[in-house]
Amino acid sequence: MNILVIGANGNTGKKVIQKLNETEHTSVAMVRREEQINELKALGADKIVLGDLEKDFSHAFKDIDGVIFAAGSGGATGADKTMLVDLWGAKKAVDYAEQSKVKRFIHLTATDSLDPDSETENMKPYAVAKNLSDYYIKNSTLAYTLIHPGPLNNDIGSGKIDVTVELNNHPNSYTIAREDVATTLVQALDINSLQRASIFIQSGDHDIKDALNQLQ
Repeated sequence: MNILVIGANGNTGKKVIQKLNETEHTSVAMVRREEQINELKALGADKIVLGDLEKDFSHAFKDIDGVIFAAGSGGATGADKTMLVDLWGAKKAVDYAEQSKVKRFIHLTATDSLDPDSETENMKPYAVAKNLSDYYIKNSTLAYTLIHPGPLNNDIGSGKIDVTVELNNHPNSYTIAREDVATTLVQALDINSLQRASIFIQSGDHDIKDALNQLQ
């Protein structure tokens, strides 16, 4: 499948591109600026498309079969950018995906999206954005998978996770390496039982592919 990676220039998005390069899928990296193109090519992106989540980026969906939405405004921005990128950008991506009849839509969300009121003032806008974008995706016609990790770190991935369909512990206890999140996002593309499903992941003891397949 031709997989559009939204947020390809982010810390997790770059790892998604690398993981897709290990599969039979074709990666289409969406970046905002031309100066980001060469790095994404070096990471193995098969194709680059320029697109800005704060504008019309419907052109990026041409000939696309699947989407991995890994975009985020980042911790250095304010609540306004969080709403424009993490919420409104995700909403537009869903609309474009429906119009283009994509086969799979993988959304990187967060464990703290379930209860924004329990979050700190700094994290609350992010949690609200993820909560509402999750809700919008669930009410779409897409074959989506919502993937909820907790706090991400830059450790080398172990290739092993624990996965559940419910949040069983404190959201911040679901720590996981970005590399393992990227692997999970890519593996989820090909697991039919994860269509229209939400899962919660953290570092664990089970091979990622096996852990995902056990949910069938």
